[in-house]
Amino acid sequence: MQTWITDIMEKFGYLGILLMIALENVFPPIPSEIVLTFGGFMTTYTDLTIIGVIFAATIGSVLGAVILYGVGRLLDVKRLEIIVDRWGHILRVTKEDIYKADAWFDKYGYWTVLFCRVIPLLRSLISIPAGMSNMNFGLFLLFTTIGTLIWNIVLVNIGAAVGESWEEIVGIIDTYANFVYALIAAGGLVFIVWFFRRKQR
Repeated sequence: MQTWITDIMEKFGYLGILLMIALENVFPPIPSEIVLTFGGFMTTYTDLTIIGVIFAATIGSVLGAVILYGVGRLLDVKRLEIIVDRWGHILRVTKEDIYKADAWFDKYGYWTVLFCRVIPLLRSLISIPAGMSNMNFGLFLLFTTIGTLIWNIVLVNIGAAVGESWEEIVGIIDTYANFVYALIAAGGLVFIVWFFRRKQR
């Protein structure tokens, strides 16, 4: 996959970067760290500039986030209520649980979007609950763009700084990403255990 990604970027330049990052947001298995660090490296031997790469990557990322936000809007609370009415007794989930989760996201959602945009995997998926909670679209774009810019600026500049050693940086980021995935899995497991125990009480 890495060779395919870098080939497209070298062939299409800014457009290739924009496309790869947009796909990465919709299809998280495409790693943004490869796109961004290699994009930074490309500024050392092509006509591409660091600002141009960051700009193209940010546009692509926001476009991908908007697509997932739209998916979330289709899976809004009312549709979840229908699912809970049918399967809630099996999942041990009630409408009240949905309302509480939705209220929490309404209160803290903007900062959650900003924070999650710099966390692997979550940086893409966070757009779905934002859409489900009907988060104000303008504010969603604002916080998504800010978080995305931070992520892009850091990785593109690292890629430009290390040059041909960009793949070593990708390896380090992969280690960080795997650690984050493990934390997410552990946190999800703890939440599931807590949730079902609370239901039993």
